[in-house]
Amino acid sequence: QVQLVESGVGLVQAGGSLRLSCTASGSIFSIATIAWYRQAPGKQRELVASITCDSITNYAESMKGRLTISRDNAKNTMYLQMNGLKPEDTAVYYCNANILSSGDKIYYNSWGRGTQVTVSS
Repeated sequence: QVQLVESGVGLVQAGGSLRLSCTASGSIFSIATIAWYRQAPGKQRELVASITCDSITNYAESMKGRLTISRDNAKNTMYLQMNGLKPEDTAVYYCNANILSSGDKIYYNSWGRGTQVTVSS
């Protein structure tokens, strides 16, 4: 089994910065695409950023220019650096990863439990 755990300071003032981390643990052979999603109250979960195993990145238009997604394969950890945060960025942020299990060599799509990010005006 694989587990994803997010971490990062959850409260920041508008215009501030925040870095979220997500670490995978368990029977991991390799990790393919990694992504961050967010879900605001009353809204659908949306993709924020993603990064492939070849470090090709993709960002949501609403946050482009304010985000940097990165990964440390040796640590099975990914990061999301967010700058210029706005109150509308307030949401629960989830990490997601396609992980190749070292046991059965099957890819599993795994989700973290989410971490609350609140941006005050």
